[in-house]
Amino acid sequence: MFQAAIEKVASFTRPIHTILRTYGGKQIIPGAATLFFVNEEGYAVTCKHVIKVLAASDKLTENYNAFKKERAQLPRDGKYRKNLKGLELKYKLNPETEIQIKNTFVDCVDSMTGFTWHLHPKYDLAILKFNDFKTLHYKDFAIFKKDTSQIKQGEFLCRLGFPFPEFNNFRFDESTDEIEWTQAGIKTSPRFPLEGMVTRFLAEENKVYGIEMSTPGLKGQSGGPLFNQEGIVYGMQFSTKHLHLGFDIVEKEVLLNHQIKKISDHAFIHLGQCIHADIIKEFLKLHQVKYYEE
Repeated sequence: MFQAAIEKVASFTRPIHTILRTYGGKQIIPGAATLFFVNEEGYAVTCKHVIKVLAASDKLTENYNAFKKERAQLPRDGKYRKNLKGLELKYKLNPETEIQIKNTFVDCVDSMTGFTWHLHPKYDLAILKFNDFKTLHYKDFAIFKKDTSQIKQGEFLCRLGFPFPEFNNFRFDESTDEIEWTQAGIKTSPRFPLEGMVTRFLAEENKVYGIEMSTPGLKGQSGGPLFNQEGIVYGMQFSTKHLHLGFDIVEKEVLLNHQIKKISDHAFIHLGQCIHADIIKEFLKLHQVKYYEE
């Protein structure tokens, strides 16, 4: 049903890879998000919460570097542990604290001096602009649904993104106490499409701002396009809501592996939520960003 559409949409949909480390260990935690391009000028859209992670990366690095500088100056005497704890309190560090986040945009442009963004004041939506690139590494760009009144309950649509990160081109350098990207290893993650039915529309103050889907949006698909069988973009995945079904099981006896065991279960349905194409187009128009529709 969506074979040709997925190939079309994949030409302008790209992953954002993230590596993260907490103060409590040396393990690197990989993650991913999604963006898609809306024109040939290096403009893309993604979720506001994705941009906030990108924006926080430098602040985390600055905070940890300042901590390391002061830590190196602590005298190695009997008061070292006490002084270290005081320093950790000063910089608000505990084992779960994120201390380093590094990001890379995969197959977007050849190089750039940086990127700028616009955050929607109300919805989980952002515009991302790649600056001073020479060559685009994406083909084509999103075509948005022009007449959105045709979007009806029961229509089957698809989302595309990059959950389940499989890239491993990173390492922890113990000598510098840094996480870093490497040239070795797997640099990509497979794209993952997920279909669903339009169940309801999300609205506030008599204004429709989103489309609810019968299947969840997966972690890593945030910022990915929602599209029909022709590859026309209807919206953008931004979150998943969890509704309690009321089919609760409490200490029910069941036979498992030839033994009677008591189990409890509380069932939920997981519904994907997507920013409506009209909201995206309005925001692009507000910031004078060219887009296409059909």
